[in-house]
Amino acid sequence: MGNELSRIPKVDKLLAWPQVAAFLVKHPRPLVLQAIRNTLDRLRQESVNGVLREKIGEDGLIALVSVELDRLSSSSLRTVINGSGVVIHTNLGRSLLARSACEQIATVAGHYSNLEIDLTTGERGERYSHLEGLLCELTGAEAAIVVNNNAAAVLLALSGMAAGREVVVSRGELVEIGGAFRIPDVMRQSGCLLREVGATNRTHLKDYRSAMTAETGLLLKVHTSNYAVVGFTAEVSIEELVALGSEQGIPVMADIGSGLLLDLSLYGISGEPTINEYVRSGADIITCSGDKMLGGPQAGIILGKRSIIDKLRRHPLLRAIRIDKLTLAGLEATLRLYRDERQAVAEIPTLRMLTLQPADLMKKGQSWLRRLRGKIPVSVTLALQEGSSQVGGGALPLLDLPTVLIAVTAEGLSAQAIDQALRSGRVPVLGRIYRDRYLLDLRTLQENDLPPLAEALQLLVTPPPS
Repeated sequence: MGNELSRIPKVDKLLAWPQVAAFLVKHPRPLVLQAIRNTLDRLRQESVNGVLREKIGEDGLIALVSVELDRLSSSSLRTVINGSGVVIHTNLGRSLLARSACEQIATVAGHYSNLEIDLTTGERGERYSHLEGLLCELTGAEAAIVVNNNAAAVLLALSGMAAGREVVVSRGELVEIGGAFRIPDVMRQSGCLLREVGATNRTHLKDYRSAMTAETGLLLKVHTSNYAVVGFTAEVSIEELVALGSEQGIPVMADIGSGLLLDLSLYGISGEPTINEYVRSGADIITCSGDKMLGGPQAGIILGKRSIIDKLRRHPLLRAIRIDKLTLAGLEATLRLYRDERQAVAEIPTLRMLTLQPADLMKKGQSWLRRLRGKIPVSVTLALQEGSSQVGGGALPLLDLPTVLIAVTAEGLSAQAIDQALRSGRVPVLGRIYRDRYLLDLRTLQENDLPPLAEALQLLVTPPPS
């Protein structure tokens, strides 16, 4: 082992090599030093583990340093190709933004803006004013405020409306979503006291009524997000809950999660109520996400009665969870598209992907196969097959959207090996494996994904014989 370790050069020796001097022209010296140290440390560890390469030539070592230097100088947050078929994929950043939203973010990011100044009076303004009018116009709500995500929206609403008092909620709605976000935990953090009613699968209006006391501060209805209770079930509608709250003088809050603004039943997607429906129900406060079915940036939208919204504006928690100018710019541009439903469906990527029909996807698939076949090795074959996509983002978990898939096979490579190779490329490709076939869902593949996908498929070569 000592002889092997002695073959690994020292840092100072590498710094004297002309190839490393070339690195120093392009990269800061500390970064080059870190790349060298990381490379040498890895070689020493290989030696300790008995797997040191037989020869460590100068060219080979420089190549290893170059790879490490590229890794260190690359952004950790990278673009990927989503071939999974999950439209609102939380792990991949949820909704893609419309082109106009991206352009507005870039414009605001590179310039000073009237974020908190009233240009008419020259006095200090309020950042939420840029969004409130649009939100009220589109939903019919009296007032609105926006924070950095829906969990924050729920926390603020509970803290501002019912801290120190009981909040009545059905046991079937005590949800946990991704990242271990649980309604009971948020309620505890807000200072509210949880009062569970009903059973996991069945809750009735009489359960809420019997739970209400002088200590009741709020009736809460929660969207069940990424699960559904089916079979022998019963739940109280938001309209029934609002009527009960009005009768007893207790406000009603609805956490509706996905933030759908359009009725998508014409496109074969039903079962997800819209924000407007909840506003018309008379709920005092409604919270939802901006980056799910609404198709905007991450944000928590709070809509409702002006008296309550005004109270939340004065809450000290608001400053800690307020949105920044980039989120505001992206959300405003997204909301403006909703003034014309056809424009929204055409230009907001989430809506466009959700409403794609199987015939359109088949045409897209045939076009993609024609364009890809001349650019990939003969050992790689592509074929179209039918399948299903998922909405994602905690919306409509039982809905399967008919789709068209590209099945990728390569001589000598298993589906798992193809998956590993495509995820490891310059632009990582994420698909799915079903019945030992590697599949890419055309619903979530974007037009600008085709060139990097072709590049990734070119690298799927048959491994040499052992």
